[in-house]
Amino acid sequence: MSLSIMIVMSMLPTFLKDICRTVNGLLKTALGPPPGSTTTLSPVQDITFRSESVKCLVTIIKSMGTWMDQQLKVGDPNLDKVSDHEVPEAATSVSEEGNIIDYELHPEANSEFSGAAALEQRRAYKLEIQKGVSLFNRKPSKGIDFLMSTKKLGNSAEDVASFLKNTTGLNPSIIGDYLGEREEFPLKVMHAYVDSFNFEGMDFGESIRYFLRGFRLPGEAQKIDRIMEKFAERYCKCNPNSFTSAETAYVLAYSVIMLNTDAHNSMVKDKMTKADFIRNNRGIDDGKDLPEDYLGALYDQIVKNEIKMNADSSVPQNKQGNSLNKLLGLDGILNLVWKQREEKPLGANGVLVRHIQEQFKAKSGKSESIYYVIADPAILRFMVEVCWGPMLAAFSVTLDQSDDKNATSQCLLGFRHAVHITAVMGMQTQRDAFVTSMAKFTYLHCAADMKQKNVDAMKTIMSIAIEDGSHLHEAWEHFLTCLSRFEHLQLLGEGAPSDSSFFTTSNSESEEKTLKSAGFPSLKKKGTLQNPTVAAVVRGGSYDSATVGANSPVLVTPEQINNFISNLNLLDQIGNFELNHIFAHSQRLNSEAIVAFVKALCKVSMSELQSPTDPRVFSLTKIVEVAHYNMNRIRLVWSHIWSVLSEFFVAVGLSENLSVAIFVMDSLRQLAMKFLEREELANYNFQNEFLRPFVIVMQKSNSAEIRELIVRCISQMVLSRVNNVKSGWKSVFMVFTAAAADERKNIVLLAFETMEKIVREYFRYITETETLTFTDCVRCLITFTNSRFNSDVSLNAIAFLRFCAVKLAEGGLVSNEKNNNNDSSIPVAEDEASDGMFFTDKDDYMSFWEPLLTGLSRLTSDPRSAIRKSALEVLFNILKDHGHLFPHLFWINVFKSVIYPIFSPVNDSTEAQVKYDQSSFKSRYIPLDGCLWDSETSVAAAQCLVDLFVNFFGMVRSELPSVVSIMVGFIKGSGKDPATTGVASLMRLAGDLGGKFREEDWKVIFLALKEASNSTLPNFPKLLRTMDGIEIPISQSDNDMEFSSGAGLINDESEDDNLHTARYVVSRMKDHIAAQLRIIQVSSDLYKMCRRSVSADTINILLGIYSSVTSHAQQLKSEKGVQVKLQKACSILEIPEPPLVYFENESYQNYLNFLHGLLVNNLSLVEKRNIETELVGVCEEILRVYLDCAGLNSVKRKPDVKATYLWNLPLGSAKKEELVARTPLVLSVLRILCSWQSDSFRRYISQLFPLMVDLVRSEHSSGEVQRELSHFFQSCIGPIIMNL
Repeated sequence: MSLSIMIVMSMLPTFLKDICRTVNGLLKTALGPPPGSTTTLSPVQDITFRSESVKCLVTIIKSMGTWMDQQLKVGDPNLDKVSDHEVPEAATSVSEEGNIIDYELHPEANSEFSGAAALEQRRAYKLEIQKGVSLFNRKPSKGIDFLMSTKKLGNSAEDVASFLKNTTGLNPSIIGDYLGEREEFPLKVMHAYVDSFNFEGMDFGESIRYFLRGFRLPGEAQKIDRIMEKFAERYCKCNPNSFTSAETAYVLAYSVIMLNTDAHNSMVKDKMTKADFIRNNRGIDDGKDLPEDYLGALYDQIVKNEIKMNADSSVPQNKQGNSLNKLLGLDGILNLVWKQREEKPLGANGVLVRHIQEQFKAKSGKSESIYYVIADPAILRFMVEVCWGPMLAAFSVTLDQSDDKNATSQCLLGFRHAVHITAVMGMQTQRDAFVTSMAKFTYLHCAADMKQKNVDAMKTIMSIAIEDGSHLHEAWEHFLTCLSRFEHLQLLGEGAPSDSSFFTTSNSESEEKTLKSAGFPSLKKKGTLQNPTVAAVVRGGSYDSATVGANSPVLVTPEQINNFISNLNLLDQIGNFELNHIFAHSQRLNSEAIVAFVKALCKVSMSELQSPTDPRVFSLTKIVEVAHYNMNRIRLVWSHIWSVLSEFFVAVGLSENLSVAIFVMDSLRQLAMKFLEREELANYNFQNEFLRPFVIVMQKSNSAEIRELIVRCISQMVLSRVNNVKSGWKSVFMVFTAAAADERKNIVLLAFETMEKIVREYFRYITETETLTFTDCVRCLITFTNSRFNSDVSLNAIAFLRFCAVKLAEGGLVSNEKNNNNDSSIPVAEDEASDGMFFTDKDDYMSFWEPLLTGLSRLTSDPRSAIRKSALEVLFNILKDHGHLFPHLFWINVFKSVIYPIFSPVNDSTEAQVKYDQSSFKSRYIPLDGCLWDSETSVAAAQCLVDLFVNFFGMVRSELPSVVSIMVGFIKGSGKDPATTGVASLMRLAGDLGGKFREEDWKVIFLALKEASNSTLPNFPKLLRTMDGIEIPISQSDNDMEFSSGAGLINDESEDDNLHTARYVVSRMKDHIAAQLRIIQVSSDLYKMCRRSVSADTINILLGIYSSVTSHAQQLKSEKGVQVKLQKACSILEIPEPPLVYFENESYQNYLNFLHGLLVNNLSLVEKRNIETELVGVCEEILRVYLDCAGLNSVKRKPDVKATYLWNLPLGSAKKEELVARTPLVLSVLRILCSWQSDSFRRYISQLFPLMVDLVRSEHSSGEVQRELSHFFQSCIGPIIMNL
């Protein structure tokens, strides 16, 4: 064969020259003598010569096509014979190997076969098994039924799958055919068969090898598709982290099988390289590339070690390869999975021809003539390349110039054969040239000039579309354009209304009914009709023009109308059946051709819809029909079809023409309803991709009608096909999420109505195959909670979120994962899961809780009070009810991302106070989103936080500093209610957990209080300094009116600003004092609870709190100038003055009580910390302040310095009030000193005695002070004097 090919190739240049001369000669004859030349032929002879020349050309091109068809099909009979003989061979082997059939299928039956008496029964059992196997190898279903009826095989799909997997003697090809059946029971058997494999930890290539060793892939693409689809699902279940989805494994499985054929089939000369394999598999992992190292290793594995199926050794290698190519439909599917490799041009390849010539000359030594037979159809390309041009010219000119029936028929036959050859040989340029010429000869673009030959051309086009559709590829656009124009002319002839009426959106319903009832009069009956659409068609145009005769100003004559009508009658030769048959026949196109067909149809449809004068929906309706016809194709092919249709539906769905968009969306709904009838396995994404156009249009459409229609379509689909919805849930929730944020109330309510039904009644379906859809559902509900149209929607959505949490906690999602994966479970946390709760993956489980909890957390800042409260309640109830399922690390994340953001308003308010931003002085907190967080919400939030922390203290102990910081933030913040809440919360926290607190926990609390107290102390004097440059008027007398109006305005504005500043300072000072007092009060109360369990370090922290607050109070009281100004301002503004005296007294009182308590109850610390000295110092300061207020101006002096006494001046009313306010504090000092032991008092008598003397001298001291002072001298000073 190779020698004959070289001989012919060496002769080819000479032979091609002869062909070229022959064809050119026939062309000249067919065209007749050139104009102006003379000929001796009569007109009849000339016509005869021309006709015969065309016939010769047609005969040549026909013979080429016939020979090509023979060569391309030469291997098929042998292959069919091989497949036909495989079954008998296997059946024969059964009888020969009957003794090795696996009889362990029924071990209980074998146990009965014991002893000599059972030998006959055992023999009968073996014969029945052999009979069943033999029946199976001929008719699989009959064999299975026989074995079931004789009780040799169980009735379940698992039993049959085990029989097919473990029984010897079964024909592998028959097993493959049976597993690929689409009937319900064989399908269950196939699923059980595949599920019986454990691919865990196995390499992908080895998994396919292991999987295919027990059967031979069937010979039908649909069957292969079902098997490989299930294999991909099973592999991803066993190896969940291998690929993004099962679709990746599905496509890669096809690639591996095809690579195996390419690498090990001797008939494939141009082998695929590793780079080709890697390039061809780019983007298959959900748009991303698989690692090159992974694909490279897979390539090496397959190339080095062929995947051999059972019984492969009995079939020759080349026949195995061809058989696999045939059964897989490689020609079409391979080009979809892989990018088609560039084809080396066989024509005009001079280098190849010269190389073969040289080889032939080197080997040929004999001169005798030998006739060689060629079987390689590639040789035909050389011949077509040299003769297609003359043939095209001959056929075109003859068809254009001649009206002779025979001549035109021959030309159309030549076109038909030429298109067939060029299409099958993949000669795109030549094919398109013949197709375009023939399409133009239909004259559908200028129907008024149409003749019978043009109708015949249309018939030829339709025949080619049926017979050679799988090879037309891009040329389909010309065929479909002709069909579109033909249908348009048919409608005009029948008087049907134009599609443009369908596009009219402004007509009322009555107008539409009138239009439908009236329609257009039939052109064939009326004879004439001055209609713009008809006139445009009659005028005609060029073949390539999008709009025929639309812009031509030429008027249509009655004669043209009549000619047009008569020509329409010619079209009756072609019925609707032939037209529709082309689209119905699309289901027989190969895999690559159907994708090209759909692309062309979408392009033609878009051209129809975008027509400015006569938009039409013919191709649009055919798209829906074609999608229906081809929906049962294998998923790999269908996904490519849908990628084309999806873009088209989105583009048309976003059309400005509402009628078209509605029609498209409804068509898409019909397709989706049909598509959802198909079962989808786990880890696939087909449904989601199919419904994606709804999502895109919903998100981008500006038409409320379209958005509402989409919501209705999705609702109908989900509620009617809920059992079949798998990956489609993602798109469903995306549509409803977009609807939840819609600006139209009716759309929001309509979507939520369906969402409510889904959650209430069909929740179990949401996570049936894909747990991630739970997250999509939660996000959708969270979007509904933000609905501004109806609070009931928001509240119900929040309630549904709680329902989702209950389902999540019950383990519904986890149990699905366990059922789908045969992996061992991993506990969430040791000794922390209740009711035997186990989760397959802790991180995945946490990811389900995250969007639910964070969404509720954000809702606590909603401007609507009811929503805030409901969100708070549901959030903390979820955490309280299901927190026992959470591990420690997850709890930490919950506090950081869920709980703490709720209380960010508290921190924001406190930080604002530290910066003394005037706008921060409010009685309510301002969250990040700017909405007001009222005191009621803050109280509820703090209470919920304490409840949660107390319940799960053992798990969240590490978060104590942050929780205490939040409580302290309430305490030091502005506003009475939040401050009270902070105090109560902190006290409750300590009260409930005090017994569980360790010493370091108490230390954390007191450190937080100390930091809160100190945080404002350094910066507060800066606020007071703002008063230095302000003058406050003593009074506003009537004399102020004497100033000129201009000066008066200036003074008034300045004074108003000063008073405004003073008011703010007073307010801030009051808040500051209140916060400091709360801190020391809480510190005192907490100390009473823990004084027996705190260390010296904690005592030092408390001493620091009292000391700093007392010093700060004393410092504020010493700001005399500021006090005077504030007193004046308060008098003018008629507001109370800041309680500076009260602040100082309370700080000293708490400090004094704390030190005295330490002196009495903590003797060990008294010596270490020198508490007595500190207490005496505080008493000394208190007495000195009192004496200063009484006008004695007591100062520290050395013991040997005599005191100087001055006359006491009378006190004003303010001083008297202050003196009365300080009296209880002095009484406390005197009582504490009286309670001391004499030894302790003796050490400090020199410091205290002068102050006591000054108290005696004070004329303004109250009677209580005098009586307590008398008691002091009697009990403390008297004994000392008496002992001298």
